[in-house]
Amino acid sequence: MKYIYIVLGVIVLWVIYAFNHFVSFRNRAKEAWADIEVQLKRRYDLIPNLVNTVKGYASHESSAFENVTKARSAAMGASNNLADKGQAENMLAGALKSVFAIAEAYPELKANQNFLALQSELSDTENKIQAARRFYNANVRDMNIAIEKFPGNIIAGIFKFSKMEFFDLGDNDVAQNPVEVKF
Repeated sequence: MKYIYIVLGVIVLWVIYAFNHFVSFRNRAKEAWADIEVQLKRRYDLIPNLVNTVKGYASHESSAFENVTKARSAAMGASNNLADKGQAENMLAGALKSVFAIAEAYPELKANQNFLALQSELSDTENKIQAARRFYNANVRDMNIAIEKFPGNIIAGIFKFSKMEFFDLGDNDVAQNPVEVKF
Protein backbone atom coordinates (compact mmCIF):
# COMPACT_ATOMS: atom_id res chain seq x y z
CA MET A 1 0.00 0.00 0.00
CA LYS A 2 2.89 2.31 0.82
CA TYR A 3 4.31 1.93 -2.70
CA ILE A 4 0.98 2.84 -4.29
CA TYR A 5 0.99 6.14 -2.39
CA ILE A 6 4.56 6.79 -3.47
CA VAL A 7 3.73 6.10 -7.12
CA LEU A 8 0.57 8.23 -6.94
CA GLY A 9 2.55 11.00 -5.24
CA VAL A 10 5.17 10.92 -8.00
CA ILE A 11 2.46 11.01 -10.68
CA VAL A 12 0.71 13.96 -9.00
CA LEU A 13 4.01 15.84 -8.69
CA TRP A 14 4.79 15.17 -12.35
CA VAL A 15 1.33 16.41 -13.42
CA ILE A 16 1.83 19.59 -11.38
CA TYR A 17 5.30 20.09 -12.89
CA ALA A 18 4.02 19.51 -16.45
CA PHE A 19 1.04 21.82 -15.96
CA ASN A 20 3.26 24.59 -14.61
CA HIS A 21 5.64 24.05 -17.52
CA PHE A 22 2.81 24.69 -20.01
CA VAL A 23 1.65 27.74 -18.07
CA SER A 24 5.20 29.14 -18.23
CA PHE A 25 5.40 28.57 -21.99
CA ARG A 26 2.01 30.20 -22.58
CA ASN A 27 2.84 33.23 -20.43
CA ARG A 28 6.25 33.71 -22.09
CA ALA A 29 4.57 33.65 -25.49
CA LYS A 30 1.97 36.20 -24.34
CA GLU A 31 4.73 38.41 -22.96
CA ALA A 32 6.63 38.14 -26.24
CA TRP A 33 3.48 39.10 -28.19
CA ALA A 34 3.05 42.12 -25.92
CA ASP A 35 6.62 43.15 -26.84
CA ILE A 36 5.71 42.96 -30.53
CA GLU A 37 2.63 45.10 -29.95
CA VAL A 38 4.68 47.74 -28.11
CA GLN A 39 7.11 47.99 -31.02
CA LEU A 40 4.31 48.08 -33.59
CA LYS A 41 2.64 50.92 -31.67
CA ARG A 42 5.95 52.77 -31.62
CA ARG A 43 6.16 52.32 -35.38
CA TYR A 44 2.58 53.54 -35.83
CA ASP A 45 3.37 56.65 -33.76
CA LEU A 46 6.50 57.46 -35.79
CA ILE A 47 4.93 57.13 -39.21
CA PRO A 48 2.72 60.26 -39.16
CA ASN A 49 5.71 62.40 -38.15
CA LEU A 50 7.81 60.92 -40.92
CA VAL A 51 5.07 61.39 -43.51
CA ASN A 52 4.46 65.01 -42.47
CA THR A 53 8.18 65.76 -42.69
CA VAL A 54 8.42 64.32 -46.19
CA LYS A 55 5.12 65.95 -47.24
CA GLY A 56 6.63 69.38 -46.69
CA TYR A 57 9.21 68.66 -49.37
CA ALA A 58 7.20 66.55 -51.77
CA SER A 59 3.60 67.72 -51.56
CA HIS A 60 2.80 66.58 -55.11
CA GLU A 61 3.44 62.93 -54.13
CA SER A 62 0.13 62.72 -52.27
CA SER A 63 -0.82 59.20 -53.44
CA ALA A 64 2.21 57.71 -51.68
CA PHE A 65 1.28 59.50 -48.46
CA GLU A 66 -2.31 58.34 -48.73
CA ASN A 67 -1.10 54.76 -49.19
CA VAL A 68 1.05 54.98 -46.07
CA THR A 69 -1.85 56.42 -44.08
CA LYS A 70 -4.22 53.71 -45.31
CA ALA A 71 -1.68 50.95 -44.65
CA ARG A 72 -1.01 52.31 -41.15
CA SER A 73 -4.73 52.36 -40.38
CA ALA A 74 -5.14 48.83 -41.73
CA ALA A 75 -2.21 47.57 -39.67
CA MET A 76 -3.49 49.25 -36.52
CA GLY A 77 -6.97 47.84 -37.08
CA ALA A 78 -5.89 44.34 -38.09
CA SER A 79 -7.49 41.58 -36.11
CA ASN A 80 -5.54 39.51 -33.62
CA ASN A 81 -5.39 36.77 -36.24
CA LEU A 82 -1.65 36.56 -36.87
CA ALA A 83 -2.06 35.94 -40.60
CA ASP A 84 -4.12 39.13 -40.99
CA LYS A 85 -1.70 41.07 -38.80
CA GLY A 86 1.27 39.85 -40.87
CA GLN A 87 -0.40 40.79 -44.15
CA ALA A 88 -1.26 44.28 -42.85
CA GLU A 89 2.30 44.79 -41.64
CA ASN A 90 3.59 43.75 -45.09
CA MET A 91 1.39 46.38 -46.75
CA LEU A 92 2.70 49.01 -44.34
CA ALA A 93 6.32 48.06 -45.03
CA GLY A 94 5.70 48.39 -48.76
CA ALA A 95 4.07 51.79 -48.33
CA LEU A 96 7.00 52.98 -46.22
CA LYS A 97 9.40 51.95 -48.98
CA SER A 98 7.63 54.36 -51.33
CA VAL A 99 8.10 57.23 -48.86
CA PHE A 100 11.82 56.51 -48.61
CA ALA A 101 12.02 56.31 -52.40
CA ILE A 102 10.42 59.77 -52.63
CA ALA A 103 12.94 61.09 -50.12
CA GLU A 104 15.74 60.01 -52.46
CA ALA A 105 14.61 62.60 -55.00
CA TYR A 106 14.96 65.49 -52.53
CA PRO A 107 18.55 66.09 -51.37
CA GLU A 108 17.49 68.88 -49.00
CA LEU A 109 15.06 66.47 -47.32
CA LYS A 110 17.75 63.83 -46.90
CA ALA A 111 19.84 66.47 -45.10
CA ASN A 112 16.98 67.58 -42.82
CA GLN A 113 17.81 66.70 -39.21
CA ASN A 114 14.19 65.96 -38.30
CA PHE A 115 13.87 63.55 -41.22
CA LEU A 116 17.18 61.87 -40.38
CA ALA A 117 16.15 61.43 -36.74
CA LEU A 118 12.77 59.99 -37.71
CA GLN A 119 14.38 57.71 -40.25
CA SER A 120 16.84 56.48 -37.63
CA GLU A 121 14.05 55.90 -35.09
CA LEU A 122 12.01 53.98 -37.65
CA SER A 123 15.00 51.83 -38.58
CA ASP A 124 15.65 51.12 -34.90
CA THR A 125 11.98 50.23 -34.43
CA GLU A 126 12.05 47.85 -37.41
CA ASN A 127 15.04 46.07 -35.82
CA LYS A 128 13.21 45.84 -32.49
CA ILE A 129 10.10 44.45 -34.20
CA GLN A 130 12.23 41.80 -35.89
CA ALA A 131 13.89 40.84 -32.58
CA ALA A 132 10.53 40.74 -30.77
CA ARG A 133 9.06 38.58 -33.54
CA ARG A 134 11.96 36.12 -33.26
CA PHE A 135 11.54 36.00 -29.47
CA TYR A 136 7.79 35.40 -29.80
CA ASN A 137 8.23 32.69 -32.43
CA ALA A 138 10.87 30.94 -30.30
CA ASN A 139 8.47 30.83 -27.36
CA VAL A 140 5.64 29.60 -29.56
CA ARG A 141 7.93 26.93 -30.98
CA ASP A 142 8.85 25.73 -27.48
CA MET A 143 5.19 25.65 -26.45
CA ASN A 144 4.13 23.75 -29.57
CA ILE A 145 6.94 21.20 -29.17
CA ALA A 146 5.98 20.60 -25.54
CA ILE A 147 2.34 20.11 -26.56
CA GLU A 148 3.29 17.52 -29.17
CA LYS A 149 5.82 15.54 -27.13
CA PHE A 150 4.84 12.51 -25.11
CA PRO A 151 3.89 12.44 -22.24
CA GLY A 152 3.34 16.22 -22.19
CA ASN A 153 0.71 15.85 -24.89
CA ILE A 154 -1.46 13.99 -22.38
CA ILE A 155 -1.30 16.84 -19.86
CA ALA A 156 -1.79 19.41 -22.65
CA GLY A 157 -4.90 17.56 -23.78
CA ILE A 158 -6.33 17.19 -20.28
CA PHE A 159 -5.87 20.87 -19.46
CA LYS A 160 -6.74 22.05 -22.99
CA PHE A 161 -3.46 23.72 -23.85
CA SER A 162 -3.49 24.31 -27.60
CA LYS A 163 -0.81 25.04 -30.16
CA MET A 164 -0.13 28.70 -30.82
CA GLU A 165 0.28 30.41 -34.17
CA PHE A 166 3.62 31.82 -35.35
CA PHE A 167 3.84 35.47 -36.37
CA ASP A 168 4.88 35.08 -39.99
CA LEU A 169 5.30 37.87 -42.50
CA GLY A 170 4.54 35.56 -45.40
CA ASP A 171 6.31 34.88 -48.67
CA ASN A 172 5.72 38.05 -50.65
CA ASP A 173 8.46 40.43 -51.81
CA VAL A 174 7.64 43.11 -49.24
CA ALA A 175 8.18 40.67 -46.39
CA GLN A 176 11.41 39.36 -47.85
CA ASN A 177 13.07 42.75 -48.27
CA PRO A 178 13.59 45.16 -45.39
CA VAL A 179 12.80 48.84 -45.77
CA GLU A 180 15.73 50.19 -47.74
CA VAL A 181 17.19 53.50 -46.69
CA LYS A 182 19.75 55.15 -48.99
CA PHE A 183 21.67 58.34 -48.41
